[in-house]
Amino acid sequence: MANYSETVNSLRSVFQSGRTKNLKWRRSQLMALLKLLDDNRDRLSEALEKDLRKNKFESNLMEVGPIRNEVIYALNNLTDWVKPEKVKKGILNMMDKAYIRHDPLGAVLIIAAWNYPVQTAILPMIGAIAAGNCVVIKPSEIAENMASLLEELIPKYFDTECIKCICGGIPETTALLKEKWDYIFYTGNSRVGKIILKAAAEYLTPVTLEMGGKSPVYVDEDCDLGTVSNRILWGKNSNAGQTCIAPDYVMCSKETQDALVEKMKITLEKFYPEGPAKSSCYGRLVSDRHYQRVKKMIEGGGQVAVGGDTNDSERYIAPTVLADVTFSDPVMQDEVFGPVLPIVPVKNEDEAIARINAGSTGAPLALYVFSNNQQVVKKFLDGVNSGGCCVNDCLMQGSIPTLPFGGVGSSGMGRYHGRFTFETFSHKRGCMERGLEMESVNNIRYPPFTKNKEKIVTWILKQKLKSNANMSLVIYFMFGTLFAVFLKVFFAPQMSVMNFFSK
Repeated sequence: MANYSETVNSLRSVFQSGRTKNLKWRRSQLMALLKLLDDNRDRLSEALEKDLRKNKFESNLMEVGPIRNEVIYALNNLTDWVKPEKVKKGILNMMDKAYIRHDPLGAVLIIAAWNYPVQTAILPMIGAIAAGNCVVIKPSEIAENMASLLEELIPKYFDTECIKCICGGIPETTALLKEKWDYIFYTGNSRVGKIILKAAAEYLTPVTLEMGGKSPVYVDEDCDLGTVSNRILWGKNSNAGQTCIAPDYVMCSKETQDALVEKMKITLEKFYPEGPAKSSCYGRLVSDRHYQRVKKMIEGGGQVAVGGDTNDSERYIAPTVLADVTFSDPVMQDEVFGPVLPIVPVKNEDEAIARINAGSTGAPLALYVFSNNQQVVKKFLDGVNSGGCCVNDCLMQGSIPTLPFGGVGSSGMGRYHGRFTFETFSHKRGCMERGLEMESVNNIRYPPFTKNKEKIVTWILKQKLKSNANMSLVIYFMFGTLFAVFLKVFFAPQMSVMNFFSK
């Protein structure tokens, strides 16, 4: 088994030198990442095509393009992100400085997934660099072409003493996890997530776990089912269903199911005029193991209403819709993570909510609700716990850098995208600065404790509910300022304050 102690120690040594804390260094590395993406857009698309048969358009739409935008977003906002964050103060601290620093953590490990091998490696790295850390990326060995390409490109563009790429399989990942990291960011399944968490616990290392789950869709009866069909099937079949926030199953009334299935047939004919098997716009399963697992799900419950075709030699599974599925069917016991979409008839939104909450797979990474009724939407938002939610579309919540992306419960912990990634790889350090003058005022907190001291402390610490928040803040600030000035002017050390407090 490989030993990476020397690698981690060298990273930590460079970090402690202060190099990565320099704002100029952070900007230079983000600019280098931008150049990597621009110089190698075609090579990145080619690797994605070889690993997943991703269309170049889809690679740009869902991998390279969003990553590039995140880099630019970080560059445009980095100056504001690193500024100390001022906080509100009480009466006793009106003359002090109080603020939050965003300090880098140190040497961090990013373990990427195979389904979006560029995005899951590079998006976390943007925030890690912006926050001033040293970074090791571990690409997924399952997307082997992309792993090899990242291993080649990263040393060419980045400061190799601070940013490294380590490839390999389970032995290499196991060896990396034996080292002490200052943060671990993992994207993948919950089985490996538990291993990551256990390894991190050895050193009390904080982690982000980006996992998945069975992300449900509810379709209300008041929807335009043609539009609903387009959006669900696009979200489901992008990357051949191998997306952590892909719609996993649909719930709707029996009548809506039958009408929706007919609309889905029309949608698929429109998306793939020559058929998905011949279309360059439709991907393939990443490996034989994943292909066989998803293939079995076609027979995992209900009736095949659309699709169902497979081709072992190509790892091809047609976009498939299963109708009249029940919650006890095998296909409903685990995340599908492929182009098979079960539809489960339910009576109404109340039953749908109850079924989601009773599911054995825990809180989903995403929740999708199609409805024109805000009361129905609110029922789901209030009644279902999920990592994120999108109303009347699929996947699109992940495209907004000002929204946090992450799971809850069994679908993960932690969040990223935009500033949230920067904060994930930062330590929010609370700081207070005060002068050495006015020491007589501090006598109130020093022994010996007296009745007069107790009265004053009780009065100062007494809190009241705000009836008018804005006016209270103004009064509070004015009173605090006047009180501080009063103390400074009238309670000078030469006066009898000490005698008063000692009574």
